[in-house]
Amino acid sequence: MVDYPPEPWHLRGRGCVSVWSVPAAALPALPARPVTVFGRAVVGTAFVDYRPPGLAYHEVLAAVLVRRGARLGVSIARIWVDSAASRAGGRELWGIPKESARFEWGAGLVASARDERGPIAAVRARSPRFGVRLPVATSTFQAFDGGGGDGVARTPLRATARVSPVRATWDVDPAGPLAWLLPHRPLLGVAVDRFRLRFGPRRRP
Repeated sequence: MVDYPPEPWHLRGRGCVSVWSVPAAALPALPARPVTVFGRAVVGTAFVDYRPPGLAYHEVLAAVLVRRGARLGVSIARIWVDSAASRAGGRELWGIPKESARFEWGAGLVASARDERGPIAAVRARSPRFGVRLPVATSTFQAFDGGGGDGVARTPLRATARVSPVRATWDVDPAGPLAWLLPHRPLLGVAVDRFRLRFGPRRRP
């Protein structure tokens, strides 16, 4: 059994986030309905570098903007981390389908990830000098046994971060687990720096 912190988790760090427009038919199965415009869904991808004093680890993910009733939120479709504690806690507390990967981080916002089957994705962007501190408030909707009457759990997320627009170049492996993003390219990218994140506790939808 792997030990992990109790919820809520308080995390800090930096990352690079990009927004894509992807045909809804290409999405993997989700526990909530994607928000679509002319048949296309909004997908966010991110490389994240979490730093002390909270759990310290790296992460790459793809999340889809979804709706459950009147609530908007995100469903994390795929996600990888290099921390056993983060992987176990994400799965057991919130139903987030975290898998294991190895990461490399370079200067600025340059990162890549691979799992035992091969490359997942890489991103390249310059670290911005300036930004505006903004709040973010949303929830994740994930499949979760015991999370509600229909097996879905909602977990609130609250954060503040210094946000700056960046030109981010993503290299998604065409034979990898995020190949459903291709052949599309991100519409926009932002750098998030010095963020403070509170994740949890889990709620019923």
